[in-house]
Amino acid sequence: MLTILGFAMIATFLVLIMMKKMSPIAALVLIPALFCVFVGKGAHLGDYVIDGVSSLAPTAAMLMFAIVYFGVMIDVGLFDPIVRAILRFCKADPMRIVVGTALLAAIVSLDGDGSTTFMITVSAMYPLYKRLKMSLVVMTGVAAMANGVMNTLPWGGPTARAATALKVDATDIFVPMIPALAVGLLAVVVLAYVLGLRERRRLGTLTLDEALAREPESETVLVGAGSGTASGAKSGANSGGGAGSGTGEDADAGPATADGGSDDDFQGLDPNRATLRPKLYWFNALLTVALLTAMIMEWLPIPVLFLIGAALALTVNFPHIPDQKARIAAHADNVLNVSGMVFAAAVFTGVLTGTGMVDHMANWLVDTIPDGMGPHMGLVTGLLSLPLTYFMSNDGFYFGVLPVLAEAGQAHGVSTLEIARASIVGQPLHMSSPLVPAVYVLVGMAKVEFGDHTKFVVKWAVLTSLVILGAGILFGII
Repeated sequence: MLTILGFAMIATFLVLIMMKKMSPIAALVLIPALFCVFVGKGAHLGDYVIDGVSSLAPTAAMLMFAIVYFGVMIDVGLFDPIVRAILRFCKADPMRIVVGTALLAAIVSLDGDGSTTFMITVSAMYPLYKRLKMSLVVMTGVAAMANGVMNTLPWGGPTARAATALKVDATDIFVPMIPALAVGLLAVVVLAYVLGLRERRRLGTLTLDEALAREPESETVLVGAGSGTASGAKSGANSGGGAGSGTGEDADAGPATADGGSDDDFQGLDPNRATLRPKLYWFNALLTVALLTAMIMEWLPIPVLFLIGAALALTVNFPHIPDQKARIAAHADNVLNVSGMVFAAAVFTGVLTGTGMVDHMANWLVDTIPDGMGPHMGLVTGLLSLPLTYFMSNDGFYFGVLPVLAEAGQAHGVSTLEIARASIVGQPLHMSSPLVPAVYVLVGMAKVEFGDHTKFVVKWAVLTSLVILGAGILFGII
């Protein structure tokens, strides 16, 4: 019964948010609370929620201060050279912009933190997507998949969890998987190219000067040089619409206003904004490098590092208290939205874990594996990693389910390392799971509805994961 209720609770949540019948925060809180009462454990709801909040509180703290830190770094101009370099590469060509999004997300993902990756990527790319009326779900989808592939780095989390759970070396898991993961990253870039071509056909191409110039008030949309006809203008105009109304690949997360966007659409590129601190550029760059180095080397817990980093960044760049308050207030919306989402997700995970639904779901899935599939447990583990890492946390999968799968594999002569390698192939899909706090940073900063992001990205993320799995089997890694 708990197995059925667990799947029913997850399905209800996904359906309601994708149909936009409830906001993600409300759904994350009310649906598990209702199911908790339904299974007869309503009296323990408070304990489950407190346990969930306690486990996610460090993550929420990390996200809060990470948003403040990187927000300040964006304000003072640390990432302006990156933005300008990307704009020069992209040349206001939608195809290049989408490919550039994938490459930027992959490069920044080397720090091993999804939230950092999404904050930098969205900050750099959002103004151009917004001004060109490109689909923002394309940006969030491509960024999430690129980060998902790179999330398998030994310091990214999943690989370390698999190594810990199965008592093997993380290097022995990751290094042999590099060819398959490289194929997966190539698949993301190819997909970005295809999606970019689709956007180019829809919108046309502009020169960089045309993209940065403000359009006349009479123009409805930016019409590319290759689509300067009436039909091209109509196509661009019809592509507008808020995140709440956009669907599929053509969903735009911002209204097609008469002037192509608000004045602050390009604030990350404004060379004259009052918050710039050019004389402190190298201090900020060194502080960021030191922060990321400390995070990778695990000198201190990540929440502590970002707390100290945010305090230093505010104090040095804005020594006057009113200026510090203004910077905190400027990023308060993002902080509140993301931290609120994390604590709401704590209710969902707390009920799933506390009621035993996760354990029953995992055991049911393992028990349904036919005996004849025993010698192919690597393939089975890879396939199961897709839904299981999407519907439960990485901790739940790697520490609760993976040891069972490894034991079943050993009984049929499949090595523990092979099972461990197969277990990380689902990460491109996992990064868009409603249980991953970083995804709320991504959709929140991009002003995309979570339901729109989910509808767009799931099919492509599954395809990317299957490509990695297929490459692993083809190369004899899995």
